[in-house]
Amino acid sequence: MKTNLITREGYEALQKELKYLWLEYRPEITKKVTWAASLGDRSENADYQYNKKILREIDRRVRYVRKCLDQLKIVDYSPQQDGKIFFGAWVEIANEDDEIKKIRIVGGDEIYGRNDYISIDSPMARALLKKGVDDEVVVRTPKGEKLWFVNSISYLEHSS
Repeated sequence: MKTNLITREGYEALQKELKYLWLEYRPEITKKVTWAASLGDRSENADYQYNKKILREIDRRVRYVRKCLDQLKIVDYSPQQDGKIFFGAWVEIANEDDEIKKIRIVGGDEIYGRNDYISIDSPMARALLKKGVDDEVVVRTPKGEKLWFVNSISYLEHSS
């Protein structure tokens, strides 16, 4: 079950992606398809077939993003969240092996292309919710249980 939450930054990124796909990228590919179609036999025309495939992928993504934007609920930061881990939090955690992770808990549509974001639906995020600094967190994963310690919590933009 996917939670339909998103940060304001994530929502704006999806809007920006939709605008780019629909107003810039799709018209560019449509021109290429039109040009390739004008060359004649489409069955052996690699340019036509390749660009039609891209056009289908663009259309699929546009439909998905539009549907997401209609269903997602933006969650903004509230000062009442300070000191505890909630949606949108930047969290630094460590384990007994001195492994340190700096992660942000976000919606499932925001994690792609980011290795420092985790979905609110992940076992790690579920275990961290409502915890505070210095709390111990047991995360149950398919590989077994792992103990983590919360080092810090922030709701400000993370800087690497």
